[in-house]
Order: sequence, then structure tokens, then C-alpha cells
Amino acid sequence: MASGFFVLLDDIAAIMDDVAVMSKIAAKKTAGILGDDLAVNAEKASGFASSRELPVLWAISKGSLLNKIIILPIAFLLSAFLPIAIIVILVLGGLFLAYEGAEKIYEYFVPHEKESEGITEETFTEEEILEAEKGKIKSAIVTDFILSVEIVIIALGTVIGKPILSQIVVVSIVAVIATIGVYGIVALIVRMDEAGYKLIKFSKKEKSISKFIGNILVKALPLVIKGLTVIGTLALLLVAGGIFVHYIPFFHHYVPQINIPTIIKEFIVGLVLGFIVLVIINLFKKIIGKKAH
Repeated sequence: MASGFFVLLDDIAAIMDDVAVMSKIAAKKTAGILGDDLAVNAEKASGFASSRELPVLWAISKGSLLNKIIILPIAFLLSAFLPIAIIVILVLGGLFLAYEGAEKIYEYFVPHEKESEGITEETFTEEEILEAEKGKIKSAIVTDFILSVEIVIIALGTVIGKPILSQIVVVSIVAVIATIGVYGIVALIVRMDEAGYKLIKFSKKEKSISKFIGNILVKALPLVIKGLTVIGTLALLLVAGGIFVHYIPFFHHYVPQINIPTIIKEFIVGLVLGFIVLVIINLFKKIIGKKAH
């Protein structure tokens, strides 16, 4: 009886050891997409009033966790019974990411009217601010959903052939790390200036280490946000291009023959398809607009 109990414990320990090893491999495989996820979500979570940053970020984090809860069981079922659906979902998600990246580049280089142009912060009512927040939160959660699908699928690919319980545990661990890790770092980034101001107030001396570090944090935040905006846009196109190159036979077989680095290939493919989708959507909007008039 006692020996059987210890054998059971030994089996559990062996399983946990395998899970730990597989989780480490899966985390390494998804490291690139996690970096992209961080850049994209840091850019999405910025631009709010200081007092609203953490509540908004918490709302996005909850949405991200819900995304994982929805994606995980569907991914396991599709992987087992309809593998082709995984590829279709990835490609559709890639088109959305490419479109978002191309749209950001288009809006930067091509002058256009903005709906909020000429409206000062003082003219917003509390209801309008909350409505604007809801729109940005929704956009962030939609983007997170697509990136989460990519993270889950990549992690799942590292444990294909393993027992279903191991697959569930490993991919779930990676999904939780992705949510807590990414949004934890994003929270630190968007609160840099607040931490800086507190450090400045901490010391009454004119010259002190706390004031020096505080000033650096306050001055660095706008640069970090601008940098993350650029990195986030590039990340959208790279993730999308990576999906197209790996999962669309045409790009997988012909694009790699071009003698340029893989990262450049993926960026070019993501950019080109992103602008194709952008043109199609803009034409569709114009057609709908004319019909409405």
C-alpha cells in the first residue's frame, strides 16, 4: 500500500518534471511573439489620463485573460479534430494585424482629418471620456485576441504528440505567463512618470540620486511610448508576415528563395498584404459612403 503510494508520487513528480521542461521549451518558442505582444499592448495602453491608466490597463488585462479562456479549449479541440481550421484562423488574424500596421503607417505619412481634431481635453464630458476609453479598450482586446491565438498555437505546436493532459498544462502555463508577464511590464512602463515624480518629491535636497533617477524616468516616458509605438507597428507587420510566410504555401515555397534575411522577408510580406487589405477596406468604405449619400 505504502509502496504504491510512493510510486504514484514518483509518477506525479516525473510528469511535473516533463511539464516543466516542455513549458520552458514552449516559452522559448513564444519569446519572440511575447516581445511583439508587449510592444503592441504598451502602445495600445498608453494615451490615457494618469488617473485612468491602471483602471484601463486592468480592464484590458481582464479582457486578455478572457481571450485565453476562450482560445485554449477551442485550440485543443480544433487541433484534435480540425487542424486546418487553426491555419485559417491564423491567416485571417494575420490579415487583421497587417491591416492595423499598414493603417498606422498610412496615417503617419498621408495627411488626413481626424475626428478628434480641434477638440481640447477640457471640452470632453465624463461620458465622452469613458466612451473613448471603451473604444480603445475594445481595440486593445481585439488585437490581444489575435496575438493570443498566435501565442497559444505556437506553444501548442511544441507539445503536439504529448499526452493531452501535458498539452493542456503546458499551453495554459504559457498563456498565464503571457498575460501576467506582458501586462505587468506594461503597467510598469505606463507608470514610469508617476514613479519619477514620487522619487523627485522624496528628497528635499537640490541634488540627490532619487531626484536624478526621478527626472530620468519622467523624461524617458514620452520617448519610451514613442519608441513602443514604432516597435508596436513593426511588430504587427512582422507577426503578420511570419504567419503568411509559414502558413501560406505560396510565400512558404517561393519567398524563402529570395536571398534576404527572414525578418526582412516577413516585414515586406506583412507590409504589402497589409496595404492591399487597407486599399480594399478604404474602397469598400467609399462605396458604402456613396450609397449612404
